[in-house]
This record gives sequence, C-alpha cells and structure tokens, in this order.
Amino acid sequence: MKLILILVAEIFLLTAIASGGDTARTMNKKLIDLPKHETLTHLRLYWHDSTGGQKPSTVRIQQPVSNSSFFGSISIMDDPLTTDVMRNSTVVGQAQGIYAGAAQGEIGFLMVMNFAFTTGKYNGSTITILGRNAALEKTREMPVVGGSGMFRFARGYVEARTKFFNLKSGVAIVEYNCYVLHY
Repeated sequence: MKLILILVAEIFLLTAIASGGDTARTMNKKLIDLPKHETLTHLRLYWHDSTGGQKPSTVRIQQPVSNSSFFGSISIMDDPLTTDVMRNSTVVGQAQGIYAGAAQGEIGFLMVMNFAFTTGKYNGSTITILGRNAALEKTREMPVVGGSGMFRFARGYVEARTKFFNLKSGVAIVEYNCYVLHY
C-alpha cells in the first residue's frame, strides 16, 4: 500500500514538473485508498464575543498599531458557543483561542481557536480552526485543521457570518456553519 502511494505521489510530482507546474488538479480517488468510515458532520453554532462590560469573554493583550484596521492587535478569547443567536440560548461549548489583526489595509484577523464542546454527544471533543477572517465580508471561510475526541483527525471548513456587531459595546455574534469530516 505504501509503495502504491509513493508511486502515485512520484507520478503526480513528475506530471506537475513536466506540465509547467500546475498548482492543483483533481486526483483519481481510485488511486488513493481513502478510509470508507468517515462521517461528515454539519454544526451550526453561534459565537458570542464580548470585549466590554464587567465579564468580557475576550481580552485584548496587545493594542493595535492602526485603529482603523486593528493591525497588530492580539486578543485572547473564551467565548460561549450557543445553539441559537440569542445569548441566553443553550451553551454547547466554548470558542477558546486567539485572534490577531493581521491586515493593514482592511479588517482581517488571523483566527486560532478550538471549539471545545461541553455538553451532549460531542462533550469533551474539540475542532480546531486556523485561518484568515476578513471580518467585514458577508461570509468568511476558514479551514478546520484538526480535532480531538469524536473529531479526532478532523478536517473541513467553517463559514462565518456576522449576525450582530456593535463596536461601542464590544459585542459580536457570529454564526458558524462547520462542515467537519472525521472518523
């Protein structure tokens, strides 16, 4: 099996070099032995971020160089994840991680976070998201790069859509549609 995968990889590499370095192509699934027992799970969650008030869920640990784009800012979060847009809906876990202002000409963040589930079927499991969040875009896509527990070996993507944002109060509510392949 390993020999077949090595041969396929070498053929792909030689083909890419010979064809002038195409950056992507569709692979024939019959040539690769993919696990047949993978599950695709769709999760719809609401991320509640609060930088103000008496109990903020996010704290800025580095002030931005530019207030217009938040470039250079670093914030650490422990945000509730709920089943509905209302803050008092059922909490199913926490979004724990860091987001940093990584764009100078727009509001764009590097997101590094785990969705840590604390109830139900996925209690004790996590999915890990790492990617670029252009916060003013209507829909943003970020990759799922791993997970633990029920989401061990996870991969996939999330789509983020802002449902509510108030700069003055520091409150943001973002809908996350997570599409996760896992065993």
